[in-house]
Amino acid sequence: MSKNLLIVESPAKAKTIEKYLGSDFSVVSCYGHIRDLPGGELAVEVDKNYSPKYVVPKEKEALVKQLKKDAKAAGTVWLATDEDREGEAISWHLCEVLGLDPKETKRIVFHEITKPAILKAMENPRFLNLDLVQAQQARRVLDRLVGFEVSPILWRKMSLKQSLSAGRVQSVAVRLIVEREREIQDFKPVSSYQVTGTFLTEDGNEKAGQVRAKLPTNLKDDYLAHDFLELCAHANFRIPEKGIEVKPVKRSPSPPFTTSTLQQEASRKLGFSVSRTMTVAQKLYEAGKITYMRTDSVNLSETALTGAADTIGSEFGDKYVHTRRFSNKNASAQEAHEAIRPTDMKLRTTSGTNEEKRLYELIWKRTIASQMADALLERTIIQIDVLPTDKNTVAEKRRKELPNQLQARGEIIKFDGFLKLYMESTDEDPEDDDSTLLPPLKEGQELFMLDMAATERFTRNPPRYTEAALVKKLEELGIGRPSTYAPTISTVQKRGYVTKEDRTGTERQYTLMVLKNGGIKRKELMEVFGNEKAKLFPTDVGMLVTDFLLKHFPNIMDYQFTAQIEKQFDDIAAGGKKWDKMIDGFYKPFHQTVETTIETADRMTGERELGTDPKTGKLIITRMGKFGPMVQLGGPDDEVKQYARLRGAQNLETVTLEQALELFKLPRKLGAHEDEEVVASEGRFGPYVMYRKKFYTLKGVSPLEVTLEEALTLIKEKDEEAQKRLIQEFKEDDILVLDGQYGPYIKSGKRNYKLPKGTDAASLTLDECKEIIENAPEPRKGPVRRRRS
Repeated sequence: MSKNLLIVESPAKAKTIEKYLGSDFSVVSCYGHIRDLPGGELAVEVDKNYSPKYVVPKEKEALVKQLKKDAKAAGTVWLATDEDREGEAISWHLCEVLGLDPKETKRIVFHEITKPAILKAMENPRFLNLDLVQAQQARRVLDRLVGFEVSPILWRKMSLKQSLSAGRVQSVAVRLIVEREREIQDFKPVSSYQVTGTFLTEDGNEKAGQVRAKLPTNLKDDYLAHDFLELCAHANFRIPEKGIEVKPVKRSPSPPFTTSTLQQEASRKLGFSVSRTMTVAQKLYEAGKITYMRTDSVNLSETALTGAADTIGSEFGDKYVHTRRFSNKNASAQEAHEAIRPTDMKLRTTSGTNEEKRLYELIWKRTIASQMADALLERTIIQIDVLPTDKNTVAEKRRKELPNQLQARGEIIKFDGFLKLYMESTDEDPEDDDSTLLPPLKEGQELFMLDMAATERFTRNPPRYTEAALVKKLEELGIGRPSTYAPTISTVQKRGYVTKEDRTGTERQYTLMVLKNGGIKRKELMEVFGNEKAKLFPTDVGMLVTDFLLKHFPNIMDYQFTAQIEKQFDDIAAGGKKWDKMIDGFYKPFHQTVETTIETADRMTGERELGTDPKTGKLIITRMGKFGPMVQLGGPDDEVKQYARLRGAQNLETVTLEQALELFKLPRKLGAHEDEEVVASEGRFGPYVMYRKKFYTLKGVSPLEVTLEEALTLIKEKDEEAQKRLIQEFKEDDILVLDGQYGPYIKSGKRNYKLPKGTDAASLTLDECKEIIENAPEPRKGPVRRRRS
């Protein structure tokens, strides 16, 4: 073993650093945390100042044994885990488990994995920062207390097979999505008319300059829109005195990336999920290509500023160089840290996977653009007067209610500056399109209308959250920190509280009125609205759990309270607060609420009456069932009840009586084939066709619409596939030897049995099959998933 042992979290990081150190150093990986709170128990001694009971997981025992051996053999142990609280905690756990003295063990930190950065860090070692360790420990303990005490209440109060759990930050994130969904459900669109016109600078000459103008505000109804077009049918159009406003506009670049802004921009520009962005960024960091990717600082080092200026000057010219020093609005941001940037500004591209190349290029462009000159634009706003003529048929009184001026806007880039390289994306639709180029115009000039249209437009509901938009909102509210956004969003989806999906829009009718050649033509057209792409939708479970937590644990669900908790973690990290005192102030009132809730809270069912069945007169309700949301035909006093699961985008709060009646049409008899009934229905695992007691999964067609012919085709295809998988069959004993996804296996009844290694499936005898079945271990307890063809 070398004289020096340096421990990092990941093998990739170890491999990169080892290249920069001499033969006196051995660089090894601890593969993240080497110990943690065990699962299945609270593991926090509440009566002993909330002391956590850490354990080394079984899968890490061999690693820990080797690390102890390496540490004992080394002259000096260096800890080089990440620079954030999580990294500091990993180093502390290493000291505890390996028997190292935290006051003597050398700790180094760096913002980038490059040779100069590593060597500089080695020259300036420090010792463990126990304040950072305690801040991480406080978060871990508090989250364990919340999850361990609230989750069992959810199990008791909601009779779902699904395993439910609560999390301090995750539950608040779900609340945001639930509240947005209800805003959308309550939203009532209001229509108005947008009027746009095309004007010529020369009468009758369509090849001359054209001006696109519109009314600054929409007209509130059909009658006003029609009257305005009628007014314009017999009107002149002129640019009045002082009707042309030209003003210079300056646009400045955005700061370099923080963790949250990188997640947002990678989602918009590259289509990456938040977790994908962090995985790819981690690889770039460990390969020494970018600085540390978990940061809330927009600061750039002097070296980075100089490197950016040199690169901009050589690639674009000195006039594009504008060195900026950005500062954080967030007071808790660590200015000593850096924004996410390339380690070498001269490298515009990098090696690696396509994802790594794309994300690196995005980081490079954003960093370089942040040090480029402002873009200089010239924005022109032109007023166009509507001047009725003697031929106008609109009554004078009515004219006073109508607008008398349209507006044209244009924008010219005088100097592109940073726009030459990069433009930040946005989740919002632009309110105005000022990019139109305008022909030469002057005050007093007459314009000639080519055509004009009044288009019915509808107000839009608040947008659903994308992953990027949710990160932005959490950051605005001060909830979570850079390292928590990706796991938070992944966790709420894994738990089934939120789904990320695409949904097709709905058709609606709108009116278009076109004025041309003095006449107005009216058309009723159709448009599709509400298309959703990779948006976050709350599930019924997520909505019910949110309502329950809001009712019984308002503090945990309160945005401001959650942000204050984050602030207290920051105070602990800064040495201003003791972690156990902070936990004590939270836990005592929280635990009292837990005990009260256990005793007084009602069960969560989400039950809602929809009406009565016209055929039977029975009550129809919607509620949460054992396997998810459903509708029920029959009230509490009815002995016979019928149940149907909700389908697709249906949910407990919006499903209608008409939709419920359609669901009760299942199971649906399609007809007979060879004297056996073919039935279409929907079960716990989705839509299916049943024939001769076998289930065939339906894909791409509804069980309410599938025909007998389509079902028989599906059955034939699946049976042929099954026949190809059949290796042997012992009919009398109901034993099959099949070729599965992971190799041959035995099927007896509803159970499957693995074959011993090296077994020739084709030559198995009945007795050998029975012996394998008899010697098989007992199956794990839990619900048995029905296997479908």
